[in-house]
Amino acid sequence: MSDLLVRVGHVAAVLAVVLVAAYLGRRAARAARQPEVIGEILAGILVVPAVLAIGGPDGLARVLPGDVVGPLKTLGQVGLVLFLVGVAHELRHGKSGLGAKAVGWVTAGSFVPALLAGLGMAAWVLLAADPDLRGTAPAPALVLMVAVALSVTAVPVLARILEDRRMVDSPSGKLSMAAAVVTDSVAWVLLVVAVGISGGVLVSLALLAVGVAVTVVGRILLRGKTPMAAAERFPKSTGLAVSALALLLAFQFEHWGLTAVFGAFVVGLALPAGPWTTVVRPVTNLGRLLVPVFFVVAGMGVANAPRAAVPWAAILIALALAVVGKIGGGYLGTRLAGQDRRTALTVGVLMNTRGLTEIVVLQAGYSAGLLSVQLFLALVVMALVTTAMTGPLLSLIERRARVSAAATRELVPDLPGGRP
Repeated sequence: MSDLLVRVGHVAAVLAVVLVAAYLGRRAARAARQPEVIGEILAGILVVPAVLAIGGPDGLARVLPGDVVGPLKTLGQVGLVLFLVGVAHELRHGKSGLGAKAVGWVTAGSFVPALLAGLGMAAWVLLAADPDLRGTAPAPALVLMVAVALSVTAVPVLARILEDRRMVDSPSGKLSMAAAVVTDSVAWVLLVVAVGISGGVLVSLALLAVGVAVTVVGRILLRGKTPMAAAERFPKSTGLAVSALALLLAFQFEHWGLTAVFGAFVVGLALPAGPWTTVVRPVTNLGRLLVPVFFVVAGMGVANAPRAAVPWAAILIALALAVVGKIGGGYLGTRLAGQDRRTALTVGVLMNTRGLTEIVVLQAGYSAGLLSVQLFLALVVMALVTTAMTGPLLSLIERRARVSAAATRELVPDLPGGRP
């Protein structure tokens, strides 16, 4: 009994340290005018390397022994699943208010070139890179995994950036959010297929069909008068039920060979709008609180990579292809949608935001054995850098637009009647 209490106290102490580190990371990111999730990710990932640097392997073993890491990993997965229920719900019910043709062009532009860029990087990893970077994953699964990694856009982070910069109702904000919703929906499906390939394509397709069936049936049942009334009258109790169901499905799908992400998405997509949005909100907030623990587990994988094996070439190639695929592709798609150059460039920069969504995708691939430690590290750095680029690039675009407008006013004199 005393050993159990000591272990629980140890887990609670580590959890408290992680949450404090995440809070400090958010404050630091806010001070640097970066999305808060950047600070959370860095704080979580750097906890383990910091302990390792200070105390060495023995110190890390004392701070994070195996009987503590296990509960922490479970807590991180619980936080991730609950958070992704809200993400899936947002993907299902987000609306742009724009024409389908415009959204279609932007979606194609921001997804297809990025997917092709990922295929190009996967080809380099398979054909020219070091065997340690390639790992032991089946080639089809690795190719699809890397392609998904370069095509993702982080809807939650994107939404926060648009809100902070008051761009939610702007053409660039509406187009980027609508395109991100579609691209991420496709990317999650491809991720499930990539993870499931190692367990058999037919099994993966069968489980996908089961998930789709559960989603459709769930939506029909939850739209009934009794469930809607329960969600409206008892949001807390209903939220607990939703959380339990999401965790049950997530861990069951993971047991069957898919990623736990799929179970979370099945529940999030099944929940209708209306009072269910109020139910989902606290579920998502609890998940967001625990997600930094997930980053600590990810940091343990990064810490295991020897310094001499840091894949600088892979990092640079991933960065170059990610930026070209998203910013270049987003710009092209938005121009084809009939928007001006400034809007097109803004959309491209916004679509280059990867944030938490990318880390989740990478951790799923790493846990399934599709990514080696070195390739996982390279893609994590790519995700952080591309997300950190968003704010400064948007500020640069706005500054150039103001300078251009001022120059135009100086060159074009005012005409009688106050019109230029």
